[in-house]
Amino acid sequence: MSDLLSRRSAAVALAVLAAVTIAAGLVFPDSWVGTVLSVLASPGTHTAMLRLAVPIALAAIGGIFAEKSGVINIGLEGLLIVSAFSAILVTFRLGAGESTALLSNHWWGFAVGVIVSTLFALLFAAVCIEFEADQIIAGLAVWLIALGLAPFASRIVFDSPNTGNVGTFDAVTVPVLSEVPVLGYLLFDTGPDVYVMLIAAVAGWYLLARTRFGRWVEASGENPKALDTAGVDVRKVRYAAVLLSGIFAGLGGAGFALGQLGTFAGGGETDIGGRGFIAIATYLFANYHPIGALAGSFLFAGLDAVQIRLQTYGYAVPTELIRTIPYVTVIAVLVLFGKTRLPEAAGEPYDPDED
Repeated sequence: MSDLLSRRSAAVALAVLAAVTIAAGLVFPDSWVGTVLSVLASPGTHTAMLRLAVPIALAAIGGIFAEKSGVINIGLEGLLIVSAFSAILVTFRLGAGESTALLSNHWWGFAVGVIVSTLFALLFAAVCIEFEADQIIAGLAVWLIALGLAPFASRIVFDSPNTGNVGTFDAVTVPVLSEVPVLGYLLFDTGPDVYVMLIAAVAGWYLLARTRFGRWVEASGENPKALDTAGVDVRKVRYAAVLLSGIFAGLGGAGFALGQLGTFAGGGETDIGGRGFIAIATYLFANYHPIGALAGSFLFAGLDAVQIRLQTYGYAVPTELIRTIPYVTVIAVLVLFGKTRLPEAAGEPYDPDED
């Protein structure tokens, strides 16, 4: 009881602090607090938030499927990298701004990005499920392979770790509805990558919460022996879940590359910049709920969008500092609102021949 009261007190204190901060910004619009409020209210920040949320939200939803089935996929960062690079490479090779078989080459690049990510996920699944490798080490291996492979391939093709620019998807503008305040520019005058994110989030939730397969995924991560006894092949369920993590991450990486970037920078952390790891923090923050992960991605992408906009006002907030916020937020949420419970069999290989 006292623990619950202390959490509520902390939540109230945070709410009061936020209210005071907003009031200060309104009273002193020329202060840094007022500047932050104006940035938060800017349509440019809102649209940037949606675009920046694409890789985080989709990778997070994919990670939910894998982890709820019992396979911890921390290689999401690597899947985002290979899908983003592949999408740019194929679009460049086919010809940016041109079409093949009546379909824009951007969409062919998008499709190949998803396929490459899925193939990497299949390799990861085979290593973890068939050969019972340590899932954390295997996930790190996927990330490190992608981190080295994409810049290496880029040097072969472009003589540089950075690819050429292929441009981005054109925005989809819906007549009349695009004129609606706020929702108009957010939902009816935006890129197709945003629509992919929103549709995939709803589809992920429905698949996990409203289908027999979703119940199998849940059982595979909680009590695989019981699922096996019921006549369902646990390995097949886990394979399917990990492949779904590859598909969702591929949608996120390719969508980010062709919806936001238009190119791929392979230096350092690459253009993905740790968003795969932020995705892991996001689905933990959302307690494995796809719609919650979508909302969490808006929070973390919004912080990124705000720091980018603040730089135009002369407030150079270090990107490295911004990237710590998702992890700090997860810790704060767990302290204030309770623990995120991992599936009972997460990280444990399943052998049907064992008793």
